[in-house]
Amino acid sequence: MSHIAEKLQAVTSQIVAAARNAGRNTSEIALLAVSKTISPDVLMQAYAAGQRAFGENYLQEALDKIAALKDCAPGIEWHFIGPIQSNKTRPIAENFDWVHSVDRLKIAQRLSEQRPADMPPLNICIQVNVSGEASKSGCSPQELPALAHAVAGLPGLRLRGLMTIPEPASTDDEQRRPLRALRELADRLRADGLALDTLSMGMSADLDAAVAEGATMVRIGTAIFGERHYAK
Repeated sequence: MSHIAEKLQAVTSQIVAAARNAGRNTSEIALLAVSKTISPDVLMQAYAAGQRAFGENYLQEALDKIAALKDCAPGIEWHFIGPIQSNKTRPIAENFDWVHSVDRLKIAQRLSEQRPADMPPLNICIQVNVSGEASKSGCSPQELPALAHAVAGLPGLRLRGLMTIPEPASTDDEQRRPLRALRELADRLRADGLALDTLSMGMSADLDAAVAEGATMVRIGTAIFGERHYAK
């Protein structure tokens, strides 16, 4: 078994344990491997171990990997999870299966217009800045209802749910508070008629808290691929 396969197995075991502790079914929780800065060769190790969903933050790097793995990794699912600039929407609309980081209507409209007609609807999560951090992307909780209803009405897109990146916290209660807030926002949108099935929340440091608060997709990078080394 490869080192990456062992890490994936450990993360999967952690998800199973967290789900059991929360009284949830493990099948409700998908693992998204966050693969930014990771080479195609290492991604193929994860793919060989059964991982199919990969999250990318940087567009050009992601497009290079998508091209490299196109013919050797059937069934791979690409998720864009980074901030989106208006001039980058077309390649995202043309190459990804999911986008987790829509935070304004203009971006959603461009993704809708640029999604090829012969591709399935692009799965969308709206990013919500539940912690109110000035440095973080995401719409405010107050802006969310209007944005969600507008996105749900766009052709070529399928609004699946919400995503958040809360500020780091050291205690379980501090970790759970913003995640609970996202779940409650999703509950309100469902009560208002939107068919949401996805809560994209939880990373390596707060996976257990996220599962306890209802995450259906956890975005795990460090626990699988190790610490990232960014170019200076």
